[in-house]
Amino acid sequence: MTRRSVLTLGAALGLAGVAIPKAAWSWSPAGSVLGTGSGVDPQWVWDDDLDRIMASVISSGQTAAVNDAILPWVNNWQPVPTGLPPELAGFLQGSTQLPSWADRTKLRRAADFNRRKDTYLFMIYGIGGGIMSTVIPREARSVYHSKGGADMQDRAAKTFSFGYDLSDINAFERTGEFMVTSNKTRMVHSAVRHLLPQSPHWQQSGHDEQIPISNHDILVTFHSTGTFAHKKLKEWRVPMSTADQDAFLHSWQVALHFLGVRDEYIPATWDAAHAQAAQILTPKLAWTPEGQELAETLLGLTAQVDLGVTRGFLNEFVRYQLGNEIGDWLGLPRDYVSAATIRVGWPSYIAFREGLLPIMPANFYLFDQLLRGIAMAFLNRGASGTTTPITIPDMNRPTS
Repeated sequence: MTRRSVLTLGAALGLAGVAIPKAAWSWSPAGSVLGTGSGVDPQWVWDDDLDRIMASVISSGQTAAVNDAILPWVNNWQPVPTGLPPELAGFLQGSTQLPSWADRTKLRRAADFNRRKDTYLFMIYGIGGGIMSTVIPREARSVYHSKGGADMQDRAAKTFSFGYDLSDINAFERTGEFMVTSNKTRMVHSAVRHLLPQSPHWQQSGHDEQIPISNHDILVTFHSTGTFAHKKLKEWRVPMSTADQDAFLHSWQVALHFLGVRDEYIPATWDAAHAQAAQILTPKLAWTPEGQELAETLLGLTAQVDLGVTRGFLNEFVRYQLGNEIGDWLGLPRDYVSAATIRVGWPSYIAFREGLLPIMPANFYLFDQLLRGIAMAFLNRGASGTTTPITIPDMNRPTS
């Protein structure tokens, strides 16, 4: 990728200070929630204890038994399930506890913020972050060649379940689900780290990793969702107080901790988050054949739900969020009528919802239908917005 391309992407995604990728990790742990750290590049950091445990679970043929045990485990108030291997149960006893630096007042404010801004966040996570993931080469290749890549509707439903549970009003309360959902997701990541290196197709895909889903990779995914959301909300002039923004970040900080990211890598402020994103997200975006196929599949799933939203409109909303360069990479045909409608209509839609515009804009229901289509396509295979079961894989993509 040329320097010009990096700068263009930086502008399109609203990430300040983007420059040519640096040779080595240089983000300072002084900017983390911990305030100190080793400075070791997170692309060489995984989840060693859980990775070893999950490798043992898979190698000893216990995957089905573990999936049976965790199936009814949904709410935060529920104890770690019985029937798990003792070492896994012991690990989960600790990993389901809030970190000492978590602030419940901020988490409750974040839950209220998510409730008030859920429409915009859903659009950003679903169309923006979801499609951006397909031009993050490591993520696209890992998803495509893992078991989930063979059934993207199921995989997308599980990804949406993570975001849905994080955004829920009770996310970190006893009646919420996120603390369980995040730990199940963490277990899946460990399983994929064990399985994917055994895939000859993944090995030959041109990736630059020996083991996938490092702390670095999880941080990149955070920046393609949480940090990207923060930038887009500001760009769209969605009203947010400083306290709301701080609380929103805090919910993501705790989420990263629950996913096994070391505290020394978790940004303490939005300024620190955007600085980290400029180093590890934007310069890494690129086209891959795996990502191209995944993007087409994801956009096709939404297009299947015919609620009056055309595929051209969906393509243009991707371009509206991510820029024309990524749209061109993915070969998204232009629909200039839809582009004009979005450019004028989306700001009016936001203004009306925020009480800043007294008259409902003409295209209000078109955007509402798009949101509904995304929800029906991804949340639990369109059956409902309830919990989508997250299961531990025991194999890679069948062709891998």
